[in-house]
Amino acid sequence: MTKSADSDTRFRQRLEKTATDMEALLGRLLAAKAVPGERLRPARLLDAMRYATLGGGKRFRPFLVVETAALFKAPRSRALMAAAALECIHCYSLVHDDLPAMDNDALRRGRPTAHKAFDEATAILAGDGLLTFAFDILARPQTHPDPKVRIDLILALARASGLGGMVGGQMLDLAAEGRFADGRPQQLDEAAIKALQAMKTGALLRYGCLAGAILGKAKARQRAAMERYGSALGQAFQIADDLLDLEGDPATVGKQTGKDAAAHKATLVSLLGADKARARLKTLVDDAEKALAPFGRAADVLKTAARFVAERRA
Repeated sequence: MTKSADSDTRFRQRLEKTATDMEALLGRLLAAKAVPGERLRPARLLDAMRYATLGGGKRFRPFLVVETAALFKAPRSRALMAAAALECIHCYSLVHDDLPAMDNDALRRGRPTAHKAFDEATAILAGDGLLTFAFDILARPQTHPDPKVRIDLILALARASGLGGMVGGQMLDLAAEGRFADGRPQQLDEAAIKALQAMKTGALLRYGCLAGAILGKAKARQRAAMERYGSALGQAFQIADDLLDLEGDPATVGKQTGKDAAAHKATLVSLLGADKARARLKTLVDDAEKALAPFGRAADVLKTAARFVAERRA
């Protein structure tokens, strides 16, 4: 087996291991029994939250938390708790993005979206529940015994997922589609598209890399390196996603494709064209790998993760 093939095999094994561990942990966290401070967990709401989080997805964001935490010798059990919080935020965002008022999707991960499987009101509440549950998880001593670390994790996730992060990016995306004002799509330049995508998609991926450094109490220069890696990875992920929407097979991707052009979404693929976007994707992968240089061979799996992002087909 070549060095590249061996690295790819190790990456996939660790990605699958994290996915398995994440499924089990989320299942326990979203159990029917109420925890102290709760009165009860309504069955239909809990079913919808479990439907949105369990039984699907590659768990790439949790993988980033676990692997970056391992670089700084943070216990895996703590990394999985922070990763579960991040995955709750990610899954809530998918539930809300799929709603008729947003992207109006009927298929997610190869099965009906939450509002199709349940109803719109339940889907909205399930998303609300997952959003708040994420911060419940981060506030628990099991995530880290040091309250300052927990506060740092909570603040970073709030910033990544809220007004100046994912939610703000989604608003910019809707505005670019022409959902407001005169209803005309906006013609965004490259800088504006990059800012939008860094918020909407990149912010949570950057958090996945930063959270491991926070858990491991990394030095400032190490945290900065992880943020550079996460930033390049986030940009690469979005370009790959946009290429999949343009060229991917819905049966493989697990959702409808070709929607970006129909919705007049502002993407680097639409601005630069597919060939130049692929060239940009390669540059971003190189940038991500360079950011990991200070960590040597210990970061090989994360380097492979960057290549996986660029080459993924689903």
